[in-house]
Amino acid sequence: MAEPKKYYMTQDGLTKLEEELDYLKTTRRQEVVERIKVARDFGDLSENSEYDAAKDDQAFVEGRIVQIENMIRNSVIIEDNGDTNEVNLGKSVTFKELPDGDEEIYTIVGSAESDPLEGKISNDSPMAKSLLGRRVGEQVTVSTPGGDMEVEIVNIQ
Repeated sequence: MAEPKKYYMTQDGLTKLEEELDYLKTTRRQEVVERIKVARDFGDLSENSEYDAAKDDQAFVEGRIVQIENMIRNSVIIEDNGDTNEVNLGKSVTFKELPDGDEEIYTIVGSAESDPLEGKISNDSPMAKSLLGRRVGEQVTVSTPGGDMEVEIVNIQ
């Protein structure tokens, strides 16, 4: 049998997933069940769009519960080894685009908690793959959707 996919995440990311799972199981699931009950009262289920929408919502909630349970079961917590000399999972890296671009800061996290709008990029992303293992002062070619760019690593935290 194939090895299950590992989900790398911080302790904070694991806590957020556990909170979402609890919400889905205790609150959201009940809300959907109530919607289904109300929709059934509208009559003929074959032409009942409220019922169909509620059942679709139920399928989404149940699917998300299964997904989160799998992620939690196969989670690997990112430990801070204290090394700020090399870009690793869980580290924040500051770099500037060359020749004279603005500085940008990204934290490299597992795919389960990536959120580019909050500056958290997945370790599976092309940008993170370009940065992992690099050191302060190194110039790196980083792959982005807009094409490759040259950056210099300024700081690692």
